[in-house]
Amino acid sequence: MTRVHVVVEGQTEVSFVNQVLAPALWARQVFLRPILLGVHGHKGGRVTYARVRHDVMVRLKQDSAVYITTMLDFYGLGKDFPGTPLPPNLSNLGNATCIEQAVKQDIIAEAPTLRAEVRFLPYLQLHEFEGLLFSDPAGFAQGIDQSNLASQFQSIREGFPTPEDIDDSPDTAPSKRVLRLCPSYRKVLNGMQAAMAVGIDAMRRECPHFRNWLDRLEELGV
Repeated sequence: MTRVHVVVEGQTEVSFVNQVLAPALWARQVFLRPILLGVHGHKGGRVTYARVRHDVMVRLKQDSAVYITTMLDFYGLGKDFPGTPLPPNLSNLGNATCIEQAVKQDIIAEAPTLRAEVRFLPYLQLHEFEGLLFSDPAGFAQGIDQSNLASQFQSIREGFPTPEDIDDSPDTAPSKRVLRLCPSYRKVLNGMQAAMAVGIDAMRRECPHFRNWLDRLEELGV
């Protein structure tokens, strides 16, 4: 059995880990536990590297047998993250990978005796949770009880190489696009309904960066 703590930024990600991601890994004897970013009384909210670094270090020190990963939105990351400002002209994947690698190196340097090079697997979601939901536009629309939006969700999806590329300005992040079409959309409740309808297989098939993360988590198991 391999235990993995997943540092997340909000209740949506907590629910996603518990209800969608964790069950997909049980067969490999990999057991995920979401950890909401921040200390008691100040959980969730703005994602700064100081907060992430603190939580990762605490988990590495508390239990030498546990692995640590993250599920944080690339969209809206604090500017204090290692690897920023980003080099020009990188792809979306290149941007996320650059920061992930810089974060890992920083944690390794801070904890040279805690095997962070093996136990810490940073992951940034491109660009935010809702991007995953565009892996199956019809399933997304059905999951939020708005089947009439399926064609519009499909049109958004077809405008980008992958669902992870959906974000070409601060006003057009995946969630902003959804809210323009469905003002009643609620991230925690409706987002989880949609995630269950879309399913992990579609997300894995359509989202290469997400797929790579799942592969790495599976490799921790049997």
